[in-house]
Amino acid sequence: MRIQVRRTGGFAGIERRAEVDTSALPDPQAWQELAERALADGREAPASGVPDGFSYAITIDGRTVHCADPRLSEAQRALVSRVLKEGA
Repeated sequence: MRIQVRRTGGFAGIERRAEVDTSALPDPQAWQELAERALADGREAPASGVPDGFSYAITIDGRTVHCADPRLSEAQRALVSRVLKEGA
C-alpha cells in the first residue's frame, strides 16, 4: 500500500509532502487498518480549516481524501503524523 500526505497552510504557508510504501515496513497490517479508518473519516472535497491551520490531502493507493486542522479524526491525525515522520 502506498500512502502519500500533502500538508499545506500553516503560518508560513510551507507545503510538505511525504510518502510511505507499507510493503517495506514490518507492520503493514497496522498501517492498512489505520489508513482505512483515515479514509472513512475524510472528505472528497478540500476541507476548510482555521486561519493559519494545516490542510491535508491523504492519498492511499490512488484515492484522495481531505481534512484540516482542527477537525482531523484520531485516525487521520495518527496517519498523518506517521507518514510525515516515516516518509521521505
